[in-house]
Amino acid sequence: MDEDKFNLELRKFLKKVGVTSQREIENAVREALSTGKLSGNESLRATVRLDLPGLGLSHVIDGEIALD
Repeated sequence: MDEDKFNLELRKFLKKVGVTSQREIENAVREALSTGKLSGNESLRATVRLDLPGLGLSHVIDGEIALD
């Protein structure tokens, strides 16, 4: 295995995940604020699931995102 190429590919994937996730969360929160579904002082529970079916990996990351 080419460690350098693997590291680069992994970083590209994680950057894509991070940027896309942030954009989707920001859009959802803005929409919820504009429609009154959120008031802006909540904390939102978040869950991310990472699956690599070819390796049998399934990992869940839980957290909270505070709006205030």
